[in-house]
Amino acid sequence: MSDKQTKAQHDVLTELPATAICGNDITSSCLYVSALAIMAAGKYAALSLLIVAGVLFLFRKIYAEVVGALPLNGGAYNALLNTTSKRVASLAACLTLLSYMATAVISAGEAVHYIHGLFHTVPVREATIALLAVFMVLTIIGIGESSKVAVGIFLIHMVTLTLLLLVGGFFLFNNGFAILLENLATPAPGSMGKALFFGFAAALLGISGFESSANFVEEQADGVFPKTLRNMWLAVSFFNPMMAILALSLVRIPDVGAHEVDLLAHMGNLAGGKWLAILVSVDAALVLSGAVLTSYVGVTGLARRMTLDRVLPQFLLKTNRRGTTHRIIIGFFLLSISVLLITRGELAALAGVYTISFLAVMTLFGIGNVLLKVRRARLPRPTRASWGAVIIAITAVILGLIGTVVRNPDYAGVFLAYFIPAMVIVAIMLGRIGILKAVMFFVRSLSEVVSGWSSGVSDNLRKKVEEINSQEMVFFTRGDNVSTLNRAMLYVRRNEHTDRLKVVIVKNENNPVPERLEKDLQFLDEVYPDLKVEYLELEGRFGPELIEELSEEWKIPKNFMFIGSPGDRFPYRLEHLGGVRLII
Repeated sequence: MSDKQTKAQHDVLTELPATAICGNDITSSCLYVSALAIMAAGKYAALSLLIVAGVLFLFRKIYAEVVGALPLNGGAYNALLNTTSKRVASLAACLTLLSYMATAVISAGEAVHYIHGLFHTVPVREATIALLAVFMVLTIIGIGESSKVAVGIFLIHMVTLTLLLLVGGFFLFNNGFAILLENLATPAPGSMGKALFFGFAAALLGISGFESSANFVEEQADGVFPKTLRNMWLAVSFFNPMMAILALSLVRIPDVGAHEVDLLAHMGNLAGGKWLAILVSVDAALVLSGAVLTSYVGVTGLARRMTLDRVLPQFLLKTNRRGTTHRIIIGFFLLSISVLLITRGELAALAGVYTISFLAVMTLFGIGNVLLKVRRARLPRPTRASWGAVIIAITAVILGLIGTVVRNPDYAGVFLAYFIPAMVIVAIMLGRIGILKAVMFFVRSLSEVVSGWSSGVSDNLRKKVEEINSQEMVFFTRGDNVSTLNRAMLYVRRNEHTDRLKVVIVKNENNPVPERLEKDLQFLDEVYPDLKVEYLELEGRFGPELIEELSEEWKIPKNFMFIGSPGDRFPYRLEHLGGVRLII
Protein backbone atom coordinates (compact mmCIF):
# COMPACT_ATOMS: atom_id res chain seq x y z
CA MET A 1 0.00 0.00 0.00
CA SER A 2 1.44 3.40 -0.97
CA ASP A 3 1.93 6.31 1.37
CA LYS A 4 -0.83 8.28 -0.41
CA GLN A 5 -3.26 5.36 -0.08
CA THR A 6 -2.44 5.02 3.62
CA LYS A 7 -3.01 8.71 4.25
CA ALA A 8 -6.25 8.63 2.30
CA GLN A 9 -7.71 6.32 4.92
CA HIS A 10 -7.30 8.99 7.60
CA ASP A 11 -7.99 12.67 8.00
CA VAL A 12 -5.06 14.58 6.53
CA LEU A 13 -4.40 18.28 6.73
CA THR A 14 -4.06 20.50 3.70
CA GLU A 15 -1.98 23.69 3.69
CA LEU A 16 -4.44 26.07 5.38
CA PRO A 17 -5.50 23.91 8.37
CA ALA A 18 -1.93 22.65 8.95
CA THR A 19 -0.64 26.24 8.86
CA ALA A 20 -3.45 27.35 11.15
CA ILE A 21 -2.69 24.75 13.83
CA CYS A 22 0.97 25.71 14.17
CA GLY A 23 0.41 29.30 13.01
CA ASN A 24 -1.89 30.10 15.92
CA ASP A 25 0.96 29.27 18.26
CA ILE A 26 3.72 31.21 16.52
CA THR A 27 1.62 34.26 15.55
CA SER A 28 0.16 34.59 19.03
CA SER A 29 3.66 35.80 19.94
CA CYS A 30 2.73 39.17 18.38
CA LEU A 31 0.66 39.81 21.50
CA TYR A 32 3.65 39.91 23.83
CA VAL A 33 6.95 39.84 21.93
CA SER A 34 6.88 43.54 20.97
CA ALA A 35 6.73 44.55 24.62
CA LEU A 36 9.48 42.09 25.58
CA ALA A 37 11.76 43.27 22.75
CA ILE A 38 11.19 46.96 23.51
CA MET A 39 11.90 46.51 27.23
CA ALA A 40 15.13 44.63 26.38
CA ALA A 41 16.38 46.56 23.34
CA GLY A 42 14.57 49.89 23.50
CA LYS A 43 14.60 51.67 20.14
CA TYR A 44 16.40 48.71 18.52
CA ALA A 45 13.47 46.33 19.15
CA ALA A 46 12.36 46.11 15.51
CA LEU A 47 15.95 45.39 14.42
CA SER A 48 16.16 42.58 17.01
CA LEU A 49 12.96 41.07 15.63
CA LEU A 50 14.30 41.28 12.06
CA ILE A 51 17.48 39.45 13.13
CA VAL A 52 15.30 36.72 14.64
CA ALA A 53 13.39 36.52 11.34
CA GLY A 54 16.74 35.97 9.61
CA VAL A 55 17.62 33.13 12.00
CA LEU A 56 14.19 31.60 11.42
CA PHE A 57 14.83 31.71 7.66
CA LEU A 58 17.87 29.48 8.24
CA PHE A 59 15.81 27.08 10.36
CA ARG A 60 13.29 26.71 7.52
CA LYS A 61 15.81 24.69 5.51
CA ILE A 62 17.11 22.88 8.60
CA TYR A 63 13.62 21.62 9.43
CA ALA A 64 12.79 20.93 5.78
CA GLU A 65 15.91 18.78 5.36
CA VAL A 66 15.43 16.72 8.51
CA VAL A 67 11.69 16.16 8.15
CA GLY A 68 12.04 15.63 4.40
CA ALA A 69 14.49 12.80 5.09
CA LEU A 70 12.63 11.48 8.17
CA PRO A 71 8.94 12.40 7.66
CA LEU A 72 7.63 10.99 10.93
CA ASN A 73 6.04 12.63 13.96
CA GLY A 74 8.33 13.59 16.81
CA GLY A 75 10.31 16.63 15.64
CA ALA A 76 13.69 16.80 17.37
CA TYR A 77 13.02 13.42 19.07
CA ASN A 78 12.58 11.73 15.69
CA ALA A 79 15.68 13.42 14.25
CA LEU A 80 17.89 12.29 17.13
CA LEU A 81 16.31 8.83 17.37
CA ASN A 82 17.37 8.08 13.80
CA THR A 83 20.86 9.52 14.17
CA THR A 84 21.91 8.77 17.79
CA SER A 85 20.46 6.63 20.58
CA LYS A 86 17.07 6.43 22.22
CA ARG A 87 18.41 7.99 25.42
CA VAL A 88 19.69 11.09 23.63
CA ALA A 89 16.45 11.37 21.66
CA SER A 90 14.47 11.13 24.90
CA LEU A 91 16.24 14.26 26.15
CA ALA A 92 14.77 16.21 23.24
CA ALA A 93 11.39 14.56 23.81
CA CYS A 94 11.27 15.65 27.46
CA LEU A 95 12.16 19.22 26.50
CA THR A 96 9.46 19.25 23.84
CA LEU A 97 6.84 17.84 26.22
CA LEU A 98 7.71 20.49 28.80
CA SER A 99 7.49 23.18 26.14
CA TYR A 100 4.03 22.01 25.10
CA MET A 101 2.83 21.74 28.69
CA ALA A 102 4.01 25.26 29.48
CA THR A 103 2.54 26.57 26.21
CA ALA A 104 -0.87 25.11 26.98
CA VAL A 105 -1.06 26.52 30.52
CA ILE A 106 0.41 29.94 29.64
CA SER A 107 -1.76 30.38 26.54
CA ALA A 108 -4.93 29.29 28.31
CA GLY A 109 -4.14 31.54 31.28
CA GLU A 110 -3.36 34.56 29.09
CA ALA A 111 -6.52 34.00 27.01
CA VAL A 112 -8.64 33.95 30.16
CA HIS A 113 -6.92 37.11 31.43
CA TYR A 114 -7.99 38.90 28.23
CA ILE A 115 -11.55 37.59 28.71
CA HIS A 116 -11.42 38.67 32.35
CA GLY A 117 -10.44 42.17 31.19
CA LEU A 118 -13.67 42.35 29.21
CA PHE A 119 -15.89 40.51 31.70
CA HIS A 120 -14.61 41.01 35.23
CA THR A 121 -16.97 38.38 36.69
CA VAL A 122 -15.14 35.51 34.92
CA PRO A 123 -13.12 33.48 37.49
CA VAL A 124 -9.59 33.14 36.08
CA ARG A 125 -8.47 29.74 37.42
CA GLU A 126 -11.77 27.94 36.83
CA ALA A 127 -12.09 29.40 33.33
CA THR A 128 -8.52 28.33 32.51
CA ILE A 129 -9.31 24.74 33.47
CA ALA A 130 -12.54 24.90 31.43
CA LEU A 131 -10.66 26.18 28.38
CA LEU A 132 -8.08 23.37 28.63
CA ALA A 133 -10.96 20.89 28.91
CA VAL A 134 -12.70 22.27 25.79
CA PHE A 135 -9.62 21.75 23.63
CA MET A 136 -9.03 18.33 25.18
CA VAL A 137 -12.49 17.31 23.93
CA LEU A 138 -11.85 18.85 20.49
CA THR A 139 -8.61 16.90 20.13
CA ILE A 140 -10.29 13.65 21.21
CA ILE A 141 -13.00 14.21 18.58
CA GLY A 142 -10.29 14.27 15.92
CA ILE A 143 -7.73 16.45 14.18
CA GLY A 144 -9.97 16.99 11.16
CA GLU A 145 -12.69 18.63 13.26
CA SER A 146 -10.35 20.55 15.56
CA SER A 147 -8.47 21.96 12.55
CA LYS A 148 -11.65 23.75 11.43
CA VAL A 149 -11.66 25.64 14.71
CA ALA A 150 -7.96 26.45 14.24
CA VAL A 151 -8.58 27.83 10.73
CA GLY A 152 -11.34 30.14 11.96
CA ILE A 153 -9.14 31.47 14.76
CA PHE A 154 -6.14 31.92 12.46
CA LEU A 155 -8.06 33.89 9.82
CA ILE A 156 -9.62 36.17 12.45
CA HIS A 157 -6.17 36.80 13.92
CA MET A 158 -4.61 37.69 10.56
CA VAL A 159 -7.47 40.10 9.77
CA THR A 160 -7.25 41.70 13.23
CA LEU A 161 -3.47 42.27 13.05
CA THR A 162 -3.81 43.73 9.54
CA LEU A 163 -6.63 46.02 10.68
CA LEU A 164 -4.58 47.21 13.66
CA LEU A 165 -1.67 48.11 11.35
CA LEU A 166 -3.95 49.93 8.90
CA VAL A 167 -5.80 51.90 11.58
CA GLY A 168 -2.49 52.67 13.33
CA GLY A 169 -0.94 53.85 10.07
CA PHE A 170 -3.94 56.09 9.32
CA PHE A 171 -3.74 57.55 12.84
CA LEU A 172 -0.02 58.33 12.44
CA PHE A 173 -0.59 59.86 9.00
CA ASN A 174 -3.06 62.31 10.55
CA ASN A 175 -1.27 62.95 13.88
CA GLY A 176 2.41 62.75 13.01
CA PHE A 177 5.39 60.73 14.32
CA ALA A 178 6.38 62.81 17.33
CA ILE A 179 6.39 59.83 19.75
CA LEU A 180 8.47 57.70 17.34
CA LEU A 181 11.05 60.48 17.02
CA GLU A 182 11.10 60.88 20.81
CA ASN A 183 11.64 57.14 21.27
CA LEU A 184 14.42 57.07 18.66
CA ALA A 185 16.15 59.83 20.60
CA THR A 186 15.86 57.86 23.86
CA PRO A 187 19.14 56.11 24.85
CA ALA A 188 19.01 52.32 24.57
CA PRO A 189 19.52 50.16 27.69
CA GLY A 190 23.32 49.85 27.51
CA SER A 191 25.41 49.95 24.35
CA MET A 192 23.89 49.14 20.97
CA GLY A 193 25.55 45.70 20.99
CA LYS A 194 24.25 44.87 24.47
CA ALA A 195 20.76 46.12 23.63
CA LEU A 196 20.63 44.06 20.43
CA PHE A 197 21.94 40.95 22.21
CA PHE A 198 19.35 40.97 24.97
CA GLY A 199 16.69 42.20 22.55
CA PHE A 200 17.49 39.25 20.27
CA ALA A 201 17.25 36.82 23.23
CA ALA A 202 13.85 38.25 24.20
CA ALA A 203 12.65 38.39 20.58
CA LEU A 204 13.35 34.67 20.07
CA LEU A 205 10.11 33.99 21.94
CA GLY A 206 8.45 35.48 18.87
CA ILE A 207 9.16 32.27 16.92
CA SER A 208 8.04 29.83 19.62
CA GLY A 209 5.73 27.35 17.95
CA PHE A 210 7.85 26.97 14.80
CA GLU A 211 8.79 23.47 15.95
CA SER A 212 5.14 22.37 16.25
CA SER A 213 4.54 21.44 12.61
CA ALA A 214 7.26 18.76 12.74
CA ASN A 215 5.42 16.99 15.56
CA PHE A 216 2.31 16.24 13.50
CA VAL A 217 3.84 15.88 10.01
CA GLU A 218 2.22 12.44 9.52
CA GLU A 219 -1.21 14.08 9.74
CA GLN A 220 -0.31 16.49 6.90
CA ALA A 221 -0.89 15.81 3.20
CA ASP A 222 2.13 15.27 0.93
CA GLY A 223 4.10 18.48 0.32
CA VAL A 224 2.30 20.49 3.01
CA PHE A 225 5.04 20.55 5.66
CA PRO A 226 7.53 22.89 3.88
CA LYS A 227 4.62 25.21 3.07
CA THR A 228 3.75 25.50 6.77
CA LEU A 229 7.36 26.50 7.47
CA ARG A 230 7.24 29.15 4.75
CA ASN A 231 3.88 30.51 5.90
CA MET A 232 4.93 30.75 9.55
CA TRP A 233 8.15 32.53 8.56
CA LEU A 234 6.32 35.05 6.38
CA ALA A 235 3.79 35.82 9.11
CA VAL A 236 6.27 36.49 11.93
CA SER A 237 8.82 38.21 9.66
CA PHE A 238 6.18 40.79 8.71
CA PHE A 239 3.91 41.21 11.72
CA ASN A 240 6.44 41.07 14.59
CA PRO A 241 8.74 43.89 13.38
CA MET A 242 5.79 45.95 12.12
CA MET A 243 4.01 45.70 15.48
CA ALA A 244 7.20 46.82 17.24
CA ILE A 245 7.50 49.83 14.92
CA LEU A 246 3.83 50.72 15.48
CA ALA A 247 4.29 50.34 19.26
CA LEU A 248 7.30 52.69 19.20
CA SER A 249 5.20 55.15 17.18
CA LEU A 250 2.26 55.14 19.61
CA VAL A 251 3.69 54.41 23.10
CA ARG A 252 6.67 56.01 24.85
CA ILE A 253 9.32 53.45 25.80
CA PRO A 254 9.05 54.10 29.59
CA ASP A 255 5.30 53.36 29.40
CA VAL A 256 5.64 50.01 27.59
CA GLY A 257 6.29 48.05 30.81
CA ALA A 258 2.94 49.10 32.24
CA HIS A 259 1.21 47.46 29.25
CA GLU A 260 3.39 44.36 28.90
CA VAL A 261 0.41 41.98 28.96
CA ASP A 262 -2.02 44.02 26.81
CA LEU A 263 0.26 46.22 24.67
CA LEU A 264 -1.58 45.55 21.39
CA ALA A 265 -4.97 46.24 22.97
CA HIS A 266 -3.56 49.50 24.37
CA MET A 267 -2.22 50.41 20.91
CA GLY A 268 -5.66 49.71 19.45
CA ASN A 269 -7.26 52.01 22.00
CA LEU A 270 -4.79 54.82 21.19
CA ALA A 271 -5.11 54.49 17.41
CA GLY A 272 -8.77 53.57 16.90
CA GLY A 273 -10.59 53.83 20.18
CA LYS A 274 -12.34 51.40 22.50
CA TRP A 275 -13.89 49.33 19.69
CA LEU A 276 -10.47 48.37 18.33
CA ALA A 277 -9.13 47.64 21.81
CA ILE A 278 -12.06 45.26 22.39
CA LEU A 279 -11.53 43.61 19.01
CA VAL A 280 -7.83 43.06 19.73
CA SER A 281 -8.67 41.64 23.18
CA VAL A 282 -11.21 39.20 21.72
CA ASP A 283 -8.73 38.19 19.00
CA ALA A 284 -6.03 37.69 21.64
CA ALA A 285 -8.29 35.38 23.63
CA LEU A 286 -9.10 33.39 20.49
CA VAL A 287 -5.57 33.00 19.11
CA LEU A 288 -4.13 32.14 22.51
CA SER A 289 -6.84 29.48 22.72
CA GLY A 290 -5.65 28.28 19.31
CA ALA A 291 -2.16 27.91 20.76
CA VAL A 292 -3.67 25.57 23.36
CA LEU A 293 -5.00 23.43 20.51
CA THR A 294 -1.53 23.41 18.92
CA SER A 295 -0.11 22.04 22.17
CA TYR A 296 -2.65 19.19 22.23
CA VAL A 297 -2.08 18.24 18.58
CA GLY A 298 1.71 18.44 18.85
CA VAL A 299 2.00 16.52 22.11
CA THR A 300 -0.35 13.79 20.84
CA GLY A 301 1.86 13.12 17.81
CA LEU A 302 5.04 13.17 19.88
CA ALA A 303 3.75 11.05 22.79
CA ARG A 304 2.28 8.47 20.42
CA ARG A 305 5.64 8.11 18.67
CA MET A 306 7.45 7.79 22.01
CA THR A 307 4.96 5.14 23.13
CA LEU A 308 5.41 3.15 19.92
CA ASP A 309 9.15 3.19 20.66
CA ARG A 310 8.45 1.96 24.23
CA VAL A 311 9.77 5.12 25.86
CA LEU A 312 6.34 5.69 27.45
CA PRO A 313 3.94 3.02 28.83
CA GLN A 314 2.10 1.01 26.17
CA PHE A 315 -1.40 1.55 27.64
CA LEU A 316 -1.27 5.08 26.21
CA LEU A 317 -1.66 3.67 22.67
CA LYS A 318 -5.30 2.63 23.14
CA THR A 319 -7.56 4.41 20.65
CA ASN A 320 -11.27 5.24 20.74
CA ARG A 321 -13.90 4.84 18.02
CA ARG A 322 -12.68 8.00 16.29
CA GLY A 323 -9.14 6.63 16.11
CA THR A 324 -7.58 9.15 18.51
CA THR A 325 -5.30 8.22 21.42
CA HIS A 326 -7.55 9.65 24.12
CA ARG A 327 -5.40 8.46 27.03
CA ILE A 328 -2.48 10.60 25.86
CA ILE A 329 -4.79 13.59 25.44
CA ILE A 330 -6.46 13.15 28.84
CA GLY A 331 -3.08 12.58 30.51
CA PHE A 332 -1.74 15.82 29.03
CA PHE A 333 -4.84 17.65 30.28
CA LEU A 334 -4.35 16.32 33.81
CA LEU A 335 -0.65 17.23 33.81
CA SER A 336 -1.47 20.75 32.63
CA ILE A 337 -4.06 21.15 35.37
CA SER A 338 -1.60 19.93 38.00
CA VAL A 339 0.97 22.49 36.83
CA LEU A 340 -1.65 25.25 36.94
CA LEU A 341 -2.58 24.32 40.52
CA ILE A 342 1.01 23.85 41.71
CA THR A 343 2.10 27.24 40.36
CA ARG A 344 -1.17 28.83 41.56
CA GLY A 345 -1.60 30.42 38.19
CA GLU A 346 1.70 32.35 38.36
CA LEU A 347 2.46 32.43 34.66
CA ALA A 348 5.88 34.03 35.17
CA ALA A 349 7.16 30.79 36.74
CA LEU A 350 6.07 28.77 33.71
CA ALA A 351 7.64 31.29 31.36
CA GLY A 352 11.05 30.01 32.48
CA VAL A 353 10.13 26.44 31.58
CA TYR A 354 8.65 27.60 28.29
CA THR A 355 11.56 29.78 27.16
CA ILE A 356 14.43 27.44 28.00
CA SER A 357 12.62 24.33 26.73
CA PHE A 358 11.76 25.94 23.41
CA LEU A 359 15.26 27.27 22.76
CA ALA A 360 16.83 23.94 23.79
CA VAL A 361 14.54 22.06 21.39
CA MET A 362 15.52 24.38 18.52
CA THR A 363 19.20 23.81 19.36
CA LEU A 364 18.78 20.03 19.45
CA PHE A 365 16.95 20.06 16.14
CA GLY A 366 19.90 21.89 14.59
CA ILE A 367 22.23 19.29 16.10
CA GLY A 368 19.98 16.58 14.65
CA ASN A 369 20.49 18.14 11.22
CA VAL A 370 24.28 18.00 11.69
CA LEU A 371 24.12 14.34 12.70
CA LEU A 372 21.87 13.57 9.75
CA LYS A 373 24.46 15.06 7.39
CA VAL A 374 27.32 13.14 9.01
CA ARG A 375 25.73 9.77 9.84
CA ARG A 376 22.98 9.49 7.21
CA ALA A 377 24.65 11.21 4.27
CA ARG A 378 23.21 8.72 1.75
CA LEU A 379 19.62 9.14 2.90
CA PRO A 380 17.61 10.93 0.17
CA ARG A 381 16.06 14.29 1.11
CA PRO A 382 14.19 16.89 -0.97
CA THR A 383 16.25 19.84 0.27
CA ARG A 384 19.54 20.47 2.03
CA ALA A 385 20.61 23.23 4.40
CA SER A 386 24.19 24.42 3.93
CA TRP A 387 26.76 23.80 6.66
CA GLY A 388 27.20 27.53 7.13
CA ALA A 389 23.47 28.10 7.63
CA VAL A 390 23.22 25.26 10.17
CA ILE A 391 26.21 26.46 12.22
CA ILE A 392 25.01 30.08 12.24
CA ALA A 393 21.47 29.05 13.26
CA ILE A 394 22.64 26.79 16.11
CA THR A 395 25.08 29.42 17.37
CA ALA A 396 22.40 32.12 17.28
CA VAL A 397 19.92 30.07 19.31
CA ILE A 398 22.58 29.07 21.86
CA LEU A 399 23.46 32.77 22.28
CA GLY A 400 19.77 33.52 22.75
CA LEU A 401 19.54 30.79 25.37
CA ILE A 402 22.55 32.22 27.21
CA GLY A 403 21.06 35.71 27.02
CA THR A 404 17.76 34.48 28.44
CA VAL A 405 19.42 32.75 31.41
CA VAL A 406 21.75 35.71 32.11
CA ARG A 407 18.87 38.19 32.01
CA ASN A 408 16.50 35.92 33.98
CA PRO A 409 18.62 33.59 36.16
CA ASP A 410 15.56 32.41 38.12
CA TYR A 411 14.26 30.77 34.93
CA ALA A 412 16.95 28.08 35.09
CA GLY A 413 15.90 26.94 38.56
CA VAL A 414 12.21 26.73 37.64
CA PHE A 415 13.08 24.87 34.44
CA LEU A 416 15.15 22.24 36.29
CA ALA A 417 12.35 21.73 38.83
CA TYR A 418 10.15 20.43 35.98
CA PHE A 419 12.78 18.94 33.67
CA ILE A 420 14.49 16.62 36.19
CA PRO A 421 11.30 14.73 37.20
CA ALA A 422 10.38 14.32 33.51
CA MET A 423 13.80 12.82 32.74
CA VAL A 424 13.56 10.52 35.77
CA ILE A 425 10.28 9.08 34.45
CA VAL A 426 11.76 8.45 31.00
CA ALA A 427 14.96 7.02 32.54
CA ILE A 428 12.84 4.54 34.50
CA MET A 429 11.10 3.45 31.29
CA LEU A 430 14.38 3.04 29.42
CA GLY A 431 16.04 1.24 32.31
CA ARG A 432 13.07 -0.80 33.47
CA ILE A 433 14.73 -4.14 32.65
CA GLY A 434 17.61 -3.36 35.00
CA ILE A 435 15.19 -2.11 37.65
CA LEU A 436 13.04 -5.21 37.35
CA LYS A 437 16.13 -7.44 37.60
CA ALA A 438 17.29 -5.54 40.69
CA VAL A 439 13.88 -5.98 42.28
CA MET A 440 13.91 -9.64 41.28
CA PHE A 441 17.30 -10.10 42.94
CA PHE A 442 16.01 -8.45 46.11
CA VAL A 443 12.91 -10.64 46.11
CA ARG A 444 14.98 -13.78 45.62
CA SER A 445 17.16 -12.81 48.56
CA LEU A 446 14.08 -12.21 50.65
CA SER A 447 12.65 -15.54 49.57
CA GLU A 448 14.99 -17.36 51.95
CA VAL A 449 12.86 -15.91 54.76
CA VAL A 450 9.47 -15.79 53.08
CA SER A 451 9.91 -18.39 50.35
CA GLY A 452 6.27 -19.12 49.67
CA TRP A 453 5.23 -15.50 49.12
CA SER A 454 8.31 -14.23 47.35
CA SER A 455 8.63 -17.12 44.89
CA GLY A 456 5.34 -16.13 43.29
CA VAL A 457 6.39 -12.50 43.04
CA SER A 458 9.79 -13.53 41.69
CA ASP A 459 8.16 -15.70 39.03
CA ASN A 460 5.87 -12.86 38.00
CA LEU A 461 8.82 -10.47 37.70
CA ARG A 462 10.78 -13.02 35.71
CA LYS A 463 7.81 -13.52 33.39
CA LYS A 464 7.51 -9.75 32.99
CA VAL A 465 11.18 -9.50 32.01
CA GLU A 466 10.73 -12.39 29.57
CA GLU A 467 7.59 -10.80 28.18
CA ILE A 468 9.36 -7.49 27.50
CA ASN A 469 12.42 -9.24 26.02
CA SER A 470 10.22 -11.48 23.84
CA GLN A 471 9.48 -8.62 21.49
CA GLU A 472 11.31 -9.60 18.30
CA MET A 473 13.21 -7.05 16.22
CA VAL A 474 14.01 -7.28 12.51
CA PHE A 475 17.09 -5.98 10.68
CA PHE A 476 16.96 -6.00 6.88
CA THR A 477 20.46 -6.44 5.48
CA ARG A 478 21.61 -5.98 1.91
CA GLY A 479 24.48 -8.38 2.51
CA ASP A 480 26.44 -6.03 4.74
CA ASN A 481 29.93 -6.85 5.92
CA VAL A 482 30.58 -8.12 9.42
CA SER A 483 31.47 -4.65 10.72
CA THR A 484 28.08 -3.22 9.69
CA LEU A 485 26.23 -6.24 11.07
CA ASN A 486 28.11 -5.84 14.34
CA ARG A 487 27.00 -2.17 14.58
CA ALA A 488 23.40 -3.29 14.07
CA MET A 489 23.75 -5.83 16.89
CA LEU A 490 25.26 -3.22 19.19
CA TYR A 491 22.45 -0.77 18.45
CA VAL A 492 19.78 -3.36 19.31
CA ARG A 493 21.53 -4.40 22.54
CA ARG A 494 22.02 -0.79 23.70
CA ASN A 495 18.66 0.68 22.71
CA GLU A 496 16.03 -2.07 22.74
CA HIS A 497 14.70 -4.42 25.39
CA THR A 498 14.86 -7.71 23.49
CA ASP A 499 16.80 -10.92 23.24
CA ARG A 500 15.58 -11.87 19.76
CA LEU A 501 16.69 -10.46 16.42
CA LYS A 502 15.71 -11.62 12.94
CA VAL A 503 18.32 -10.75 10.30
CA VAL A 504 16.60 -10.85 6.91
CA ILE A 505 17.98 -10.56 3.38
CA VAL A 506 15.56 -10.21 0.48
CA LYS A 507 17.25 -11.90 -2.47
CA ASN A 508 16.50 -11.58 -6.17
CA GLU A 509 18.42 -11.38 -9.43
CA ASN A 510 19.71 -7.91 -8.51
CA ASN A 511 20.53 -8.76 -4.91
CA PRO A 512 22.25 -12.15 -4.54
CA VAL A 513 23.18 -13.49 -1.11
CA PRO A 514 26.90 -13.04 -0.30
CA GLU A 515 28.63 -16.31 0.52
CA ARG A 516 30.07 -14.98 3.78
CA LEU A 517 26.82 -13.62 5.20
CA GLU A 518 25.58 -16.75 7.03
CA LYS A 519 29.04 -17.44 8.50
CA ASP A 520 29.35 -13.82 9.68
CA LEU A 521 26.01 -14.08 11.45
CA GLN A 522 26.97 -17.40 13.07
CA PHE A 523 30.09 -15.71 14.37
CA LEU A 524 28.12 -12.74 15.77
CA ASP A 525 25.58 -15.11 17.31
CA GLU A 526 28.45 -16.58 19.33
CA VAL A 527 29.84 -13.13 20.19
CA TYR A 528 26.48 -12.03 21.63
CA PRO A 529 25.12 -15.07 23.50
CA ASP A 530 22.37 -12.98 25.13
CA LEU A 531 20.92 -12.11 21.72
CA LYS A 532 19.28 -14.95 19.75
CA VAL A 533 19.96 -14.23 16.10
CA GLU A 534 17.70 -15.86 13.49
CA TYR A 535 18.89 -15.62 9.87
CA LEU A 536 16.28 -15.68 7.08
CA GLU A 537 16.58 -15.53 3.28
CA LEU A 538 13.43 -14.42 1.47
CA GLU A 539 12.68 -14.36 -2.24
CA GLY A 540 11.16 -11.14 -3.55
CA ARG A 541 11.71 -7.41 -3.60
CA PHE A 542 12.18 -5.21 -0.57
CA GLY A 543 9.50 -2.54 -0.26
CA PRO A 544 6.36 -1.37 1.61
CA GLU A 545 4.27 -4.37 0.52
CA LEU A 546 6.80 -6.90 1.83
CA ILE A 547 7.22 -4.98 5.09
CA GLU A 548 3.44 -4.88 5.59
CA GLU A 549 3.17 -8.61 4.86
CA LEU A 550 6.00 -9.58 7.23
CA SER A 551 4.71 -7.28 9.98
CA GLU A 552 1.31 -8.99 9.89
CA GLU A 553 2.73 -12.50 9.55
CA TRP A 554 5.32 -12.14 12.34
CA LYS A 555 3.20 -9.83 14.54
CA ILE A 556 6.11 -7.38 14.72
CA PRO A 557 5.29 -3.63 14.56
CA LYS A 558 7.04 -1.83 11.71
CA ASN A 559 8.79 0.59 14.09
CA PHE A 560 10.69 -2.46 15.43
CA MET A 561 12.10 -3.14 11.96
CA PHE A 562 15.46 -1.55 11.10
CA ILE A 563 17.46 -0.79 7.98
CA GLY A 564 20.72 0.89 7.13
CA SER A 565 20.75 4.21 5.26
CA PRO A 566 19.41 3.68 1.73
CA GLY A 567 21.24 5.16 -1.22
CA ASP A 568 20.03 7.66 -3.81
CA ARG A 569 18.76 4.83 -6.04
CA PHE A 570 16.43 3.46 -3.38
CA PRO A 571 12.94 3.66 -5.00
CA TYR A 572 10.99 4.50 -1.83
CA ARG A 573 10.93 7.40 0.59
CA LEU A 574 11.29 6.57 4.27
CA GLU A 575 7.66 7.41 5.07
CA HIS A 576 6.55 4.78 2.53
CA LEU A 577 8.03 2.10 4.80
CA GLY A 578 5.52 2.77 7.56
CA GLY A 579 7.86 3.73 10.40
CA VAL A 580 10.84 1.43 9.71
CA ARG A 581 13.79 2.96 11.60
CA LEU A 582 17.28 3.85 10.39
CA ILE A 583 20.00 2.59 12.74
CA ILE A 584 23.15 2.69 10.62
